[in-house]
Amino acid sequence: MIRFMRVALLGLLCCLGTVAPTSAADYPNRPVRWLIGFAAGGPVDIVARIMAQYLSDHLGQQFVVENRTGSGGNIAAAAAINAPADGYTLLFVAPNNAISTSLYKKLPFDFLRDTTPVASIMQLTNMLVVSNAMPVKTVKEFIDYCKANPGKISYASSGNGTSVHMSAELFKAMTKCEMQHVPYRGSAIAFPDIISDKVQLIFDNLPSALEQSRGGNVRALGVTSPQRWPSVPDVPAIAETVPGFESVGFYGISAPKGTPPEIIEALNKAVGEALKDPKLVARLAEVGGIPKPMSPAEFGKLVADETEKWRKVVEFAGVSVD
Repeated sequence: MIRFMRVALLGLLCCLGTVAPTSAADYPNRPVRWLIGFAAGGPVDIVARIMAQYLSDHLGQQFVVENRTGSGGNIAAAAAINAPADGYTLLFVAPNNAISTSLYKKLPFDFLRDTTPVASIMQLTNMLVVSNAMPVKTVKEFIDYCKANPGKISYASSGNGTSVHMSAELFKAMTKCEMQHVPYRGSAIAFPDIISDKVQLIFDNLPSALEQSRGGNVRALGVTSPQRWPSVPDVPAIAETVPGFESVGFYGISAPKGTPPEIIEALNKAVGEALKDPKLVARLAEVGGIPKPMSPAEFGKLVADETEKWRKVVEFAGVSVD
């Protein structure tokens, strides 16, 4: 009898071990890690921390932003993909994840295959800003200066494969300007060198570019959206000078493949509620973002469409990273 009870108890424990560690009803019941592929203080980090604070306040557990820099955000992506699919490790998704699929030739993962879309947060344009030492005030003047000084201008990026990098490569390809790429581990790290004119420009995400330009540290020349961006209507669209030029970023959340669908739905609902909150929307507007709530399926389609779009840009620009 005792032996039978032990076997029965062991069987019960084994069965319990196969049950998902949590459910939508009690999720989250411990802190959630949110991995971000860029340095603290940069535009991606700013947006993530705004949303993480809301989720922490409204879901009763801390959503802890964890910066994993390097390799154009791929270090963070790999760490998230290899984490348990239990809802307690999330990834901040941005254009770099769509771009890396074709830009990097030896990625140890397939982003579309190995992640589960959770929620879209917002859309954001990039902005071309130059060192105050550059003798240019318009996009046309900048193009003319580049062509008069081939190979003498360097541009910074927040890493290989980011929208900051590829916006510049698209600009190079469409204008025939010759510029040298200097990648950094986040745009916040790059700005001291731009301000001192060690590097002459960056096509940075709007939040940090706008902060630096409004502070007088750099000069804004144009936004990368096809039309002028609502929060900075005085800054021309680059497309006004370079017809067809467009690079608009998207921000959102993904989770490791296999994350329970009820947890995905709970997170999507929470993000959707956040994007209805006037205070949070106002904070996103302060950094130039336009809220873009979507279902998990809609966000997954957006990421897939952006992956295909940037594949064409990578091929057009003729760039790759080993």
